[in-house]
Amino acid sequence: MDLFIPEVAYINPQALKHPLGNEAYQYLKSLGVPIIESNRVSIDTDSPVKNYVKAKKTILLTVSKQKKLQQCKPSADYQFALSSSCPGHCEYCYLQTTQGEKPYMRLFVNIEEILENIQEYIDGNKPNITTFEAASITDPVGLDHITRALEKCITYFGESSHGRLRLVTKFDHVDPYLKLPHNGHTTFRFTINTQWVIKNFEHHTSSAHERVEGAKKIAHANYPLGFIIAPIMLYDHWEKDYKDLLEELSLALKDYEKPIGFELIQHRFTSKAKDLILQRFPNTKLNLDEESRKLKWGPYGQFKYVYPKEKSDYMRDYLTGLIKDLFPNGRIEYFT
Repeated sequence: MDLFIPEVAYINPQALKHPLGNEAYQYLKSLGVPIIESNRVSIDTDSPVKNYVKAKKTILLTVSKQKKLQQCKPSADYQFALSSSCPGHCEYCYLQTTQGEKPYMRLFVNIEEILENIQEYIDGNKPNITTFEAASITDPVGLDHITRALEKCITYFGESSHGRLRLVTKFDHVDPYLKLPHNGHTTFRFTINTQWVIKNFEHHTSSAHERVEGAKKIAHANYPLGFIIAPIMLYDHWEKDYKDLLEELSLALKDYEKPIGFELIQHRFTSKAKDLILQRFPNTKLNLDEESRKLKWGPYGQFKYVYPKEKSDYMRDYLTGLIKDLFPNGRIEYFT
């Protein structure tokens, strides 16, 4: 798919004090993107839906002041951000309830300070290996053509004796990472799903086939590789669609001999998320029928609606069976 180009870019003057900030500024300028020098983003339309859509076309180049990193189990020891929000318009996104009515994208360009902070965590945990997740609140690949911050991170972790990087993406724009000296210290994961799910709910993201092709490139570049199958949805032809998807992926990775991790996550939603989804996507095809789900207490202090146990167990058994049959080097990390 085409690279994301914002309709407007706000630039915090502090960002221009950093090399990546200046490079990104020149890149956006060359594309003819309107630029406003301000740390305050103004989005004020006449409806929440229009605010959401406009925000998803707006970026802010700025600096990260985060020093205290949050833990990120089970994915990694800690998480950090190179950006927030992403160009995708995924209707079910778990960030719907955390990024406000106007989820414009912030891109952090003070990469040298971000990496210095990470190094302090690595040093404080030696001689143990410390792992870091870079995609908890964003899709870094979807925005990295603007700042190239992820390229810097992969190279940095490639040289690190005790630090490891993990990330996940729904985009296939992986060419810039193929020749980097990663030394096997960065694990690339792709969120994959059936084309029916992607077409109906994952707007402005790469297609299922494009993601498989992106994963094939990453595999040939000898990165550690994994996949998040999420959100797993039950619909009329779901079994065939997931089987077709995994068969295509298996064929693409037939020469890849390293272990492949699979994280399986069924579709879930909270009452708060449901209200926001229906506000932003009034014609959604998402199944948000609370009566057909069961309540499960979530780790962030609220109930979520998941599939009933009988359906959930069948979903788990069916997909894990496919993975075991198609991927001799595959391992199921968890199902939730």
